[in-house]
Amino acid sequence: MSGRIVIVGAGVAGATAARTLRTEGYTGEIVLLGAEPGHPYRRPMVSKELLAGTVEDRRTLLQPMDFWHTHRIDLRPGTTVESVDPGPALVWLADGTAIGYDTLLLATGARPRALSMAATPVRPDLDRRGVEIGGRRPDTGERIHTLRGRADAEVLREAIAQGGSLLIVGAGLIGCEVAATARGLGAEVTVLDAAAVPLERVAPRAIGDYLRKLHADNGVAIHTDVRLTHLAQDGAEVVAVAADDSTWTAAAMLVAIGSVPDTRLAEAAGLAVDDGIRVDEHYRTSAPGVYAAGDAVARFDPVSGGYRREEHWNSAQSQGAAAARSMLGLPAAAAEVPWGWSMQYGRNVQFAGVIHAGDELVVRGRVEAGDATVLALREGRAAGAVAIARPAEFRAAKDLIGRGAVLDPGACVDETRPLAEAVALSGQS
Repeated sequence: MSGRIVIVGAGVAGATAARTLRTEGYTGEIVLLGAEPGHPYRRPMVSKELLAGTVEDRRTLLQPMDFWHTHRIDLRPGTTVESVDPGPALVWLADGTAIGYDTLLLATGARPRALSMAATPVRPDLDRRGVEIGGRRPDTGERIHTLRGRADAEVLREAIAQGGSLLIVGAGLIGCEVAATARGLGAEVTVLDAAAVPLERVAPRAIGDYLRKLHADNGVAIHTDVRLTHLAQDGAEVVAVAADDSTWTAAAMLVAIGSVPDTRLAEAAGLAVDDGIRVDEHYRTSAPGVYAAGDAVARFDPVSGGYRREEHWNSAQSQGAAAARSMLGLPAAAAEVPWGWSMQYGRNVQFAGVIHAGDELVVRGRVEAGDATVLALREGRAAGAVAIARPAEFRAAKDLIGRGAVLDPGACVDETRPLAEAVALSGQS
């Protein structure tokens, strides 16, 4: 098969798509455009090894540096795409040049969510500037950071080294991982979150309570149910002020309150967008010849009849491969259960599926000891799981979720039997 496929975005979705096109036999041109300088790398390392500065560059790469040339993939790092025009099938670059395509894949990823707070007057007893209103960045110089890429990690590491203290807004995966990494760098760290417990979006309360204690044991205080009203600068420190007039100060601040899909190119091109670039189950957008995959995508789920957006590294990787096969007209692989992981203070926390508030939770082991698997059952079927330091059991749980297995709760908690036997006891294979 010949022609030219252009991929916008050299993160894991775009890079995996390029690799998959070659492994599936595509012989035409592949142009991989990445806005960041350098070769495609493992983004999960940004909040851990890259921030800590403990990993060699070559170990961060998705593929060896010569891979792209060897596989005839025209990788163009440091290339900004200005616009996409599906009519004449052109991708316009910031330097004014255009690239034609036969098929286009948008893998534009996500960008950090902005912190937005209601208008609140600056307290007169402090010389504070830069009230943040409606998501505008406060006038605090270079002290407020976000973390998405390698360059962000380098800047944040330098800020930690110079200031010695870090205030993190957000106790999700990035916030908690950065807290652990920054503590390892010797910083004083405080975390603020609007939710009731850390990792509330992906884990049940028991896991969040365990993580709060884990951080406390390592010298990091996580304050939850915090409603910030404004940020300001007081001398050399950033100040966060809450609705109850509580204040926290640090030399630097990280805003880690999630991400939003980067749909700017898609919107300008007239593609259907609603909390992500809308694609069907084959990753086709509303424009002929244009596909999309990864964090920027809201994919149609034929089972639920709705659109779903996933933000995990593994999901982006599998979507990139699936979109590549779809572009070649090949059958799609079975959808993978969304899953991810987090490493904090040497503890491996893995999660899979989706846990809802009304699910029945079944616990194997002891969460408070950091050695457990929590299963979420929905109408008796495995729907989600979180495991702490139990990788083998997590793999079994992920398999059960993928099969929609009906489980016996009593058999699930019996650790004298493998988790897989919970299915056998319920009469299923």
